[in-house]
Amino acid sequence: MTEAVAGDIKLIVFQLMNKEYAIPVNQVRAIEKIEHITRVPGTERFIKGVFNLRGVITPIIDLRSRFGLQEVEYSDSTRVIIAGLNDLEVGFIVDLANDVIDIPVDSIEPPPEVVGVTEAEYINGVAKIGNRLLILIDLEKILNTEERLRLLGNEG
Repeated sequence: MTEAVAGDIKLIVFQLMNKEYAIPVNQVRAIEKIEHITRVPGTERFIKGVFNLRGVITPIIDLRSRFGLQEVEYSDSTRVIIAGLNDLEVGFIVDLANDVIDIPVDSIEPPPEVVGVTEAEYINGVAKIGNRLLILIDLEKILNTEERLRLLGNEG
């Protein structure tokens, strides 16, 4: 029934340190294996640089580093989620991009109040689906706080 579908949201699920995070499918342009990243001097530590994705120079952010989590070496399961918001396109390095699911919008709860956790300011909400807890990421907060990403590759 269309009424039930209208109450659902389609999410891409990815992992960081064995926690599951999610972002809406409509914000994701592609999911890629990690390629050669060109470092850009003078940028924040979590900005790993840029890479050329089909002719488009895309800034790359390591979400582990962005959230203040321990960084690890990239593996065969490491992925770059290319996400877009308005006219800004950015790649996010994640441990694993493992699922696309539909969840009921009413299963999303506000983020818990957590003091002193860097990632908390980027959380849109949480959804409990069966025995899984999905942490919904607010791309707008991650991207808008980094307007200087637009300058990468220019005279930033």
